[in-house]
Amino acid sequence: MSFSPAAGAVQSTAIQTSPQGLTHGLIDLPVKDGTISAYYALPEGKTNLPIVCVVQEIFGIHEHIQDVCRRVAKEGYFAIAVNLYERQGDASTYTDVPKLIQEIVAKVPDEQVLADLDASVAWAAKHGGDSERVGVTGFCWGGRLTWMYTAYSPNVKAGVAWYGKLTEGHGPLIKRNAVDVTKELHGPVLGLYGAKDTSIPVQDIEKMKGLLAQGNEHAKASKFTVYPDSGHAFMADYRPSYNEQDAKDGWQKMRDWFAQYLK
Repeated sequence: MSFSPAAGAVQSTAIQTSPQGLTHGLIDLPVKDGTISAYYALPEGKTNLPIVCVVQEIFGIHEHIQDVCRRVAKEGYFAIAVNLYERQGDASTYTDVPKLIQEIVAKVPDEQVLADLDASVAWAAKHGGDSERVGVTGFCWGGRLTWMYTAYSPNVKAGVAWYGKLTEGHGPLIKRNAVDVTKELHGPVLGLYGAKDTSIPVQDIEKMKGLLAQGNEHAKASKFTVYPDSGHAFMADYRPSYNEQDAKDGWQKMRDWFAQYLK
Protein backbone atom coordinates (compact mmCIF):
# COMPACT_ATOMS: atom_id res chain seq x y z
CA MET A 1 0.00 0.00 0.00
CA SER A 2 1.29 3.46 -0.86
CA PHE A 3 0.42 6.80 0.66
CA SER A 4 0.79 10.02 -1.28
CA PRO A 5 1.51 13.46 0.19
CA ALA A 6 -1.40 15.83 0.32
CA ALA A 7 -2.17 18.36 -2.35
CA GLY A 8 0.12 21.36 -2.40
CA ALA A 9 3.19 19.31 -1.55
CA VAL A 10 6.52 21.06 -1.94
CA GLN A 11 8.73 18.13 -2.80
CA SER A 12 11.94 20.16 -2.94
CA THR A 13 11.87 20.73 0.83
CA ALA A 14 10.74 17.25 1.85
CA ILE A 15 13.25 15.51 4.09
CA GLN A 16 14.26 12.02 3.00
CA THR A 17 15.68 9.93 5.86
CA SER A 18 17.74 6.93 4.83
CA PRO A 19 16.58 3.57 6.20
CA GLN A 20 20.21 2.45 6.46
CA GLY A 21 20.82 0.91 9.87
CA LEU A 22 17.11 0.41 10.48
CA THR A 23 14.65 -2.44 10.41
CA HIS A 24 11.47 -0.97 8.96
CA GLY A 25 8.47 -1.53 6.74
CA LEU A 26 4.72 -1.62 6.26
CA ILE A 27 2.82 -4.32 8.14
CA ASP A 28 -0.71 -5.59 8.59
CA LEU A 29 -1.31 -4.77 12.24
CA PRO A 30 -3.60 -7.20 14.10
CA VAL A 31 -6.50 -5.33 15.73
CA LYS A 32 -9.70 -6.54 17.37
CA ASP A 33 -11.68 -6.61 14.11
CA GLY A 34 -9.00 -7.81 11.69
CA THR A 35 -5.91 -5.97 10.48
CA ILE A 36 -5.05 -2.43 9.44
CA SER A 37 -1.93 -0.96 7.88
CA ALA A 38 0.94 0.34 9.98
CA TYR A 39 4.56 1.36 9.45
CA TYR A 40 7.38 0.71 11.90
CA ALA A 41 11.08 1.50 12.19
CA LEU A 42 13.72 0.68 14.79
CA PRO A 43 17.52 0.49 15.00
CA GLU A 44 18.72 -2.75 13.42
CA GLY A 45 19.47 -5.51 15.91
CA LYS A 46 18.27 -3.60 18.98
CA THR A 47 15.77 -4.85 21.56
CA ASN A 48 14.03 -3.54 24.68
CA LEU A 49 13.63 -0.13 23.11
CA PRO A 50 11.22 2.55 24.29
CA ILE A 51 8.23 2.65 21.95
CA VAL A 52 7.11 5.90 20.32
CA CYS A 53 3.70 5.98 18.67
CA VAL A 54 3.77 8.45 15.76
CA VAL A 55 0.21 9.64 15.18
CA GLN A 56 -0.63 10.82 11.69
CA GLU A 57 -1.92 14.09 10.34
CA ILE A 58 -5.34 13.87 8.67
CA PHE A 59 -3.65 12.56 5.50
CA GLY A 60 -2.83 9.12 6.91
CA ILE A 61 0.55 7.36 7.09
CA HIS A 62 1.94 8.73 3.85
CA GLU A 63 5.66 9.09 3.12
CA HIS A 64 6.16 12.07 5.43
CA ILE A 65 4.85 10.18 8.47
CA GLN A 66 6.92 7.14 7.52
CA ASP A 67 9.95 9.41 7.28
CA VAL A 68 9.22 10.81 10.75
CA CYS A 69 9.17 7.22 12.02
CA ARG A 70 12.64 6.66 10.55
CA ARG A 71 13.89 9.86 12.19
CA VAL A 72 12.48 8.76 15.55
CA ALA A 73 14.06 5.33 15.13
CA LYS A 74 17.44 6.93 14.47
CA GLU A 75 17.09 8.60 17.88
CA GLY A 76 17.05 5.12 19.44
CA TYR A 77 13.34 4.28 19.64
CA PHE A 78 10.91 1.75 18.24
CA ALA A 79 8.65 4.00 16.16
CA ILE A 80 5.27 2.85 14.90
CA ALA A 81 2.54 4.69 12.99
CA VAL A 82 -0.92 3.23 12.35
CA ASN A 83 -3.33 4.12 9.55
CA LEU A 84 -5.92 5.04 12.14
CA TYR A 85 -8.94 5.51 9.90
CA GLU A 86 -8.33 2.91 7.25
CA ARG A 87 -11.73 1.41 8.11
CA GLN A 88 -13.44 4.68 7.17
CA GLY A 89 -11.63 5.21 3.86
CA ASP A 90 -8.39 5.99 2.03
CA ALA A 91 -7.19 9.47 2.96
CA SER A 92 -4.49 9.39 0.27
CA THR A 93 -7.13 9.73 -2.47
CA TYR A 94 -8.30 13.16 -1.25
CA THR A 95 -7.01 16.59 -2.23
CA ASP A 96 -9.92 18.56 -0.76
CA VAL A 97 -9.30 18.83 3.00
CA PRO A 98 -12.86 19.82 4.06
CA LYS A 99 -14.22 16.89 2.04
CA LEU A 100 -11.66 14.55 3.62
CA ILE A 101 -12.72 15.69 7.10
CA GLN A 102 -16.41 15.35 6.31
CA GLU A 103 -16.27 11.97 4.59
CA ILE A 104 -13.60 10.18 6.64
CA VAL A 105 -12.08 11.98 9.62
CA ALA A 106 -15.39 13.00 11.22
CA LYS A 107 -16.46 9.34 11.23
CA VAL A 108 -13.52 8.16 13.35
CA PRO A 109 -14.33 7.72 17.07
CA ASP A 110 -11.63 8.16 19.68
CA GLU A 111 -12.44 4.73 21.09
CA GLN A 112 -11.34 3.12 17.81
CA VAL A 113 -8.13 5.15 17.68
CA LEU A 114 -7.12 4.47 21.28
CA ALA A 115 -7.68 0.73 20.85
CA ASP A 116 -5.62 0.70 17.65
CA LEU A 117 -2.78 2.55 19.37
CA ASP A 118 -2.88 -0.07 22.13
CA ALA A 119 -2.65 -2.76 19.44
CA SER A 120 0.39 -1.05 17.92
CA VAL A 121 2.14 -0.93 21.29
CA ALA A 122 1.38 -4.63 21.83
CA TRP A 123 2.80 -5.49 18.39
CA ALA A 124 5.91 -3.39 18.98
CA ALA A 125 6.45 -5.09 22.35
CA LYS A 126 6.62 -8.46 20.57
CA HIS A 127 9.20 -7.20 18.07
CA GLY A 128 11.79 -5.35 20.14
CA GLY A 129 9.89 -2.66 22.03
CA ASP A 130 9.35 -2.12 25.75
CA SER A 131 5.65 -1.66 26.51
CA GLU A 132 6.44 -0.14 29.90
CA ARG A 133 8.19 2.83 28.28
CA VAL A 134 5.84 4.35 25.72
CA GLY A 135 5.92 7.82 24.23
CA VAL A 136 3.51 9.35 21.76
CA THR A 137 3.92 12.19 19.31
CA GLY A 138 1.42 13.40 16.75
CA PHE A 139 0.73 16.17 14.28
CA CYS A 140 -2.47 18.19 13.78
CA TRP A 141 -5.21 15.53 14.11
CA GLY A 142 -2.56 13.37 15.75
CA GLY A 143 -1.51 16.21 18.03
CA ARG A 144 -4.93 16.15 19.66
CA LEU A 145 -4.72 12.36 19.95
CA THR A 146 -1.35 12.72 21.67
CA TRP A 147 -3.09 14.43 24.58
CA MET A 148 -5.91 11.89 24.56
CA TYR A 149 -3.71 8.78 24.43
CA THR A 150 -1.43 10.09 27.16
CA ALA A 151 -4.52 10.40 29.36
CA TYR A 152 -5.84 6.99 28.28
CA SER A 153 -2.87 4.62 28.53
CA PRO A 154 -1.02 4.05 31.82
CA ASN A 155 2.01 2.87 29.84
CA VAL A 156 2.53 6.29 28.25
CA LYS A 157 5.32 8.08 30.07
CA ALA A 158 5.48 11.22 27.87
CA GLY A 159 3.83 12.90 24.90
CA VAL A 160 4.79 15.57 22.39
CA ALA A 161 1.82 17.21 20.68
CA TRP A 162 2.50 19.20 17.52
CA TYR A 163 -0.28 21.76 16.93
CA GLY A 164 -3.13 19.50 18.04
CA LYS A 165 -6.54 20.95 18.81
CA LEU A 166 -7.16 21.53 22.52
CA THR A 167 -10.82 22.49 22.88
CA GLU A 168 -12.47 20.57 20.04
CA GLY A 169 -12.09 17.65 17.66
CA HIS A 170 -13.24 16.80 14.15
CA GLY A 171 -16.88 15.87 13.93
CA PRO A 172 -19.84 14.84 16.09
CA LEU A 173 -18.34 11.61 17.48
CA ILE A 174 -15.81 13.45 19.64
CA LYS A 175 -16.99 13.47 23.26
CA ARG A 176 -13.94 14.83 25.11
CA ASN A 177 -10.90 16.94 24.29
CA ALA A 178 -7.50 17.82 25.68
CA VAL A 179 -8.95 20.43 28.03
CA ASP A 180 -11.06 17.68 29.62
CA VAL A 181 -8.25 15.27 30.52
CA THR A 182 -5.66 17.37 32.37
CA LYS A 183 -6.32 15.48 35.61
CA GLU A 184 -5.88 12.10 33.89
CA LEU A 185 -2.50 12.39 32.16
CA HIS A 186 -0.16 9.43 32.74
CA GLY A 187 2.88 11.41 31.65
CA PRO A 188 3.82 15.02 30.93
CA VAL A 189 3.06 16.43 27.49
CA LEU A 190 5.14 18.95 25.57
CA GLY A 191 2.97 21.10 23.32
CA LEU A 192 4.60 22.61 20.21
CA TYR A 193 2.33 25.22 18.65
CA GLY A 194 2.41 28.18 16.27
CA ALA A 195 1.17 31.61 17.32
CA LYS A 196 -0.09 32.22 13.76
CA ASP A 197 -2.14 29.01 13.67
CA THR A 198 -5.63 30.23 12.78
CA SER A 199 -7.16 26.84 13.67
CA ILE A 200 -5.85 26.88 17.25
CA PRO A 201 -6.20 30.34 18.84
CA VAL A 202 -3.55 31.37 21.36
CA GLN A 203 -6.35 31.79 23.91
CA ASP A 204 -6.98 28.03 23.68
CA ILE A 205 -3.34 27.47 24.62
CA GLU A 206 -3.65 29.87 27.56
CA LYS A 207 -6.81 28.07 28.69
CA MET A 208 -4.99 24.74 28.50
CA LYS A 209 -2.05 26.10 30.50
CA GLY A 210 -4.42 27.18 33.25
CA LEU A 211 -6.07 23.76 33.38
CA LEU A 212 -2.72 21.96 33.40
CA ALA A 213 -1.64 24.06 36.38
CA GLN A 214 -4.69 22.70 38.23
CA GLY A 215 -4.24 19.11 36.99
CA ASN A 216 -2.33 16.12 38.28
CA GLU A 217 1.46 15.89 38.69
CA HIS A 218 1.96 15.07 35.02
CA ALA A 219 -0.22 17.97 33.96
CA LYS A 220 1.82 20.31 36.14
CA ALA A 221 5.03 18.99 34.49
CA SER A 222 3.64 19.60 30.99
CA LYS A 223 4.93 22.55 28.98
CA PHE A 224 4.21 24.57 25.85
CA THR A 225 6.48 26.18 23.31
CA VAL A 226 4.63 28.62 21.07
CA TYR A 227 6.57 29.77 18.01
CA PRO A 228 5.67 33.38 17.15
CA ASP A 229 6.49 33.11 13.43
CA SER A 230 4.84 29.76 12.69
CA GLY A 231 1.32 28.80 11.74
CA HIS A 232 -0.23 25.35 11.53
CA ALA A 233 1.80 22.36 10.28
CA PHE A 234 5.19 24.04 10.63
CA MET A 235 6.81 20.59 10.96
CA ALA A 236 5.36 19.32 7.66
CA ASP A 237 8.43 19.68 5.43
CA TYR A 238 6.52 18.63 2.32
CA ARG A 239 4.02 21.51 2.64
CA PRO A 240 4.26 25.30 2.18
CA SER A 241 3.54 25.75 5.91
CA TYR A 242 6.97 24.32 6.81
CA ASN A 243 9.17 26.51 9.00
CA GLU A 244 12.61 24.92 9.01
CA GLN A 245 14.02 26.80 12.00
CA ASP A 246 11.03 26.12 14.25
CA ALA A 247 10.71 22.52 13.05
CA LYS A 248 14.35 21.84 13.95
CA ASP A 249 13.97 23.53 17.32
CA GLY A 250 10.80 21.55 18.02
CA TRP A 251 12.52 18.30 17.06
CA GLN A 252 15.37 19.01 19.45
CA LYS A 253 12.89 19.78 22.21
CA MET A 254 11.11 16.49 21.47
CA ARG A 255 14.42 14.62 21.62
CA ASP A 256 15.21 16.15 25.01
CA TRP A 257 11.68 15.44 26.30
CA PHE A 258 11.75 11.79 25.38
CA ALA A 259 15.33 11.40 26.61
CA GLN A 260 14.20 12.77 29.98
CA TYR A 261 11.09 10.62 30.38
CA LEU A 262 11.59 7.44 28.32
CA LYS A 263 15.24 6.44 28.61
